[in-house]
Amino acid sequence: MNAIVGTHDLLLVTLDTLRFDVAEELAAAGRIPNLAALLPDGRWERRHAPGSFTYASHQAILAGFLPTPASPGGPHPRLFAARFAGSESTAPRTWVFDAPDLPTALGAAGYRTVCIGGVGFFNKQGPLGSVLPGLFQESHWSAGMGVASPTSFEEQVARAERVAAEQPAEQPLFVFLNVSALHQPNWFHLPGATREHGDSRASHAAALEYVDAHIGRLFAAMSARRPCFAIVCSDHGTAYGEDGYTGHRIGHEVVWTVPYAHFTLPAGAADTAAPTIPAPAPDTATTEERA
Repeated sequence: MNAIVGTHDLLLVTLDTLRFDVAEELAAAGRIPNLAALLPDGRWERRHAPGSFTYASHQAILAGFLPTPASPGGPHPRLFAARFAGSESTAPRTWVFDAPDLPTALGAAGYRTVCIGGVGFFNKQGPLGSVLPGLFQESHWSAGMGVASPTSFEEQVARAERVAAEQPAEQPLFVFLNVSALHQPNWFHLPGATREHGDSRASHAAALEYVDAHIGRLFAAMSARRPCFAIVCSDHGTAYGEDGYTGHRIGHEVVWTVPYAHFTLPAGAADTAAPTIPAPAPDTATTEERA
């Protein structure tokens, strides 16, 4: 990471609540072709989440504690780490920073840091929903990006396209995007489902297919100016009746086991025309965002 920070734009995408088993099945079945084309060998890496719900997991992720490889033989070296005496997961290739969190550290290194929120912990509608977006120089959220919107990811991608398009050529960019589409409610992503059917493992899978259909635009926007190092992972999974459990913030295998991947997008790698960037939906961005 010491050769990447400063030379590459950075993209961190958290697919909120995405289960490893569902992600793995869809990749193997060819149902998420855009993501699978970039996964090493077309497969997700199996990892353990640093928390069992969004707030806890993102506090860790944004401090450099990405999901941990679900294999023995640790400690597993980290990509990013705050300078901390005795850290066993800091290695020579780790980018070490002197700040309490990664967005602050990247801002000090010259990056423009941007949060594009999704679930309620990023909505800035109260003190708790302002903590995580407050780590960034700039943050965006609107109801259209939230969990109740059937077009949430499209609106998030449109915002990311605008952010990337206006970025000065000389300044590197760090975009964090919390994808809300997988989170409940997600029944509306399953063809033929109604509110009465409720959310299910099948609608969770359909939501991932929806995300895959639009994520190519995000990758194209983020690699238009310079190479982009991308991390795509889940923050935690969620249960749909397994062993009688529903939801997350519980210690169940389907909650703790998550998909993970990182890869480099070459500069200008997209072979499509530059995307049309629609006018943004009103959001809760504030004038203090650009530090």
